Amino acid sequence: MTGGGGAPDWLGDGYGHVWMPYTQMQTSPLPQAAVATSGTRIRLADGRELVDGVASWWAACHGYNHPHIVDAIKTQADRMPHVMLAGLANEPAFILAKRLSMLTDHALPRVFFSESGSVAVEVALKIAAQYWHNQGQGQRSKFISFRGGYHGDTFATMSLCDPADGFHAAFQGVAPAQFLADLPVDGAAEEGLSQLLAQNGHRTAAMVVEPLVQGAGGMLFHDPGVLQRLRRLADTHDVLLIFDEIFSGLGRLGTMLACDQAAVRPDILTLSKTLTGGTLPLAATLASEKVFDAFQSDKLEHCLMHGPTFTGNALACAAANASLDLFMHEPRLHQVQALEDRLVPSLAPCRDIPGVQDVRGKGAIGVIQLDIGSFEELTWLRGRFVDAGSWIRPFGNIVYLTPAYGIDDGDLATLTGAILHVLPEWSDKFGKAA
Repeated sequence: MTGGGGAPDWLGDGYGHVWMPYTQMQTSPLPQAAVATSGTRIRLADGRELVDGVASWWAACHGYNHPHIVDAIKTQADRMPHVMLAGLANEPAFILAKRLSMLTDHALPRVFFSESGSVAVEVALKIAAQYWHNQGQGQRSKFISFRGGYHGDTFATMSLCDPADGFHAAFQGVAPAQFLADLPVDGAAEEGLSQLLAQNGHRTAAMVVEPLVQGAGGMLFHDPGVLQRLRRLADTHDVLLIFDEIFSGLGRLGTMLACDQAAVRPDILTLSKTLTGGTLPLAATLASEKVFDAFQSDKLEHCLMHGPTFTGNALACAAANASLDLFMHEPRLHQVQALEDRLVPSLAPCRDIPGVQDVRGKGAIGVIQLDIGSFEELTWLRGRFVDAGSWIRPFGNIVYLTPAYGIDDGDLATLTGAILHVLPEWSDKFGKAA
């Protein structure tokens, strides 16, 4: 049923009870009522279809409703949706753990499952701190993260995010203080980080970085040499190295893992988002055997005291196994390369629009950086993109595309055409200087 203005009854009735994410609900319009998905499209209750340019927060890498993943979920749901993983085992989780280890050539053979990216990073931090505690170095409880970085919305992950991004300004002084450094993009920055480690390595458990692209902090790219410098510094100063590949992992940058492009491995790595092809919540924290061995003891307190209720959920793990199948049997990485070849060139004309500061991209990511000064502008842009038949959700000063890897030329043209049409309107409406 629909109410006034064609909106379904459930939208208006439920809006008074749902707390929407990243939304100032006093001033924001009602969300779009989605009723079905298919491929790269979202169907709305009013009959319109939107081409999804962000793959539901970067997760639906194969597009929506892929039959192989859907069939795997249905089969597993009929058999056994879930059993607790403490003391029991389920086949999808154990198979998935081995397959994820194989992605690292078994350099990271131990896999801990959780249900979200933030929690996966929390688990990584907990593992790193306890690694040292179990060896009698409990003072190593601090972490080094990097300007432009973003690692999640839970308390420990908030402490790693660049405070300049504004997401978590209200929690300064509440979340624990960590060390914030510049990425070692050159020799001078590497030397500065080396000095920080020399002074504080005895208090540092690990360094944490998003490999090759810092996502929600502004879609900032760096080259593989940064990861090689970080590995070298971690080894020199005897600290652990954590790669947060929640965004960059599983094909988004053209390789199964972003760190493959640097030919280095961290001590701990996190995955989520595309892990189940955007179908069910699941995350994984992978650790080296060296890290895992520090937890092996006849003392109970030396084990990892962590266990989400739905850790290793059989249904989600079945979806993740099906998603990995698609990387093996469909040309996903080739599609990402083809998308990289098309995406930034098709957005290049935006450089001539007043108010556009930069156009950049890598893999299945295209970014337009704007001179944007108000939440009003963001709200206006989001509405106009919907009017143009696209689901594109800018944040901060960034308009970006992270579509499904296999998006066809027509739907990609709809997305890029919407941007090329809407941004000149935005520039005129909000008086951007030439």
